[in-house]
Amino acid sequence: MTAFQDLSRRGVLAGAAALAAAPAWARQDKKLTDGIALIGPAERASRLARAQALMVQLGLSAIVTEAGSSLDYFTGVQWSRSERPCLAIIPREGQVGMVMPKFEEPSIRQSLGVPAEIRPWEEDENPYAIAAGLLADRKLASGKIGVEETMRLFIVDGLKAALPSAEVVSGAAVFRGCRMIKSPAEIALMQVAADITVAALKHTHANVRPGMGPKDIAALMAGYTTGQGARVSFNLILIGEASAYPHGSRQPQVLSEGQVVLMDCGCNVGGYESDISRTFVFGEPTARQRKVWNDVAKGQQVAFEAAKIGVEAGSVDRAVRAYYDSLGWGPRYKLPGLSHRTGHGIGMDGHEPVNFVMSETTKLAPGMCFSDEPGIYIPGEFGVRLEDCIHLTPDGPRWFSQPPKSLDKPMG
Repeated sequence: MTAFQDLSRRGVLAGAAALAAAPAWARQDKKLTDGIALIGPAERASRLARAQALMVQLGLSAIVTEAGSSLDYFTGVQWSRSERPCLAIIPREGQVGMVMPKFEEPSIRQSLGVPAEIRPWEEDENPYAIAAGLLADRKLASGKIGVEETMRLFIVDGLKAALPSAEVVSGAAVFRGCRMIKSPAEIALMQVAADITVAALKHTHANVRPGMGPKDIAALMAGYTTGQGARVSFNLILIGEASAYPHGSRQPQVLSEGQVVLMDCGCNVGGYESDISRTFVFGEPTARQRKVWNDVAKGQQVAFEAAKIGVEAGSVDRAVRAYYDSLGWGPRYKLPGLSHRTGHGIGMDGHEPVNFVMSETTKLAPGMCFSDEPGIYIPGEFGVRLEDCIHLTPDGPRWFSQPPKSLDKPMG
């Protein structure tokens, strides 16, 4: 659910030492990423065709995105956002146009995965005028131009100023219409990412020791994850009372007998994310800890069973809250109970539209992917979150990772 990690030198060394001492299954020479199929030209061509079909339906002349996951999704270009715009212009027909800083062109081309017309801009030139010129040459400068919903305002304003005859509008319907429905190739990469995170969680759980802090435990996760060929996205470790606060606490945390440990971890494989949470008790659980863990486990199953093709995404959240209300948790977002949405979309970004949140009216469809994470949090005591991701098929939801059945076997 979060994307920060803070690994100390001591923690990294602890992770490396634990990995070296780990059992054979945790030190296998063959990586889980070996032989994976990355997104290729045919996949990107189908994405562009889908986007262009949606543009025709919606009356858009073109869509524009900047550096980020949507740029990567359509073009393969992996670039970070800065004050210098790097833009992809996808017209309703014809080739992609790329507007990029001239001095960055050689580097950007290294990840370009589709045929494209390159229009570089020098440091003293207006990049939006270059973009407008490309659209004018395609006879699209007076139509509706859809922009990606996370595009920064200064870029949107720059495009509007350079395209006085155009109507610059939200292009979310196109971007979401493509990205929310994952292809088999995307789902396969997400499955490998989930498999690695599950294996890393098992390895880490087997090697936690009294006196460890969040950084030490995160280092165990990081060492195993990178050893399997994945990139660490985040490792959030919450111990004791800190587990009652979904995204963490600044209070010192040191592992000791009887404490709840909440691990929320994810990695990236081939550009696609995993997001899995496990909660365990270090030592013998109390009756209260068992009850809360079991309530969350049932809540996760309620969400899974509610995620049916054709229903509103919000109905999944409502189903979980109705169950929790019946147990005395909540109501709604009140604590003790579930203070956040039941789940979020996931894919190239750890959080993507749409969400399992009460007000969401988008209908569920095959190919959509979500986290399923209805935690329960008790301020001043502890919290429990179990999180596994699902993908929707014509026959209903399927798990990327199997939820654990018992607090006695918290990693499954």
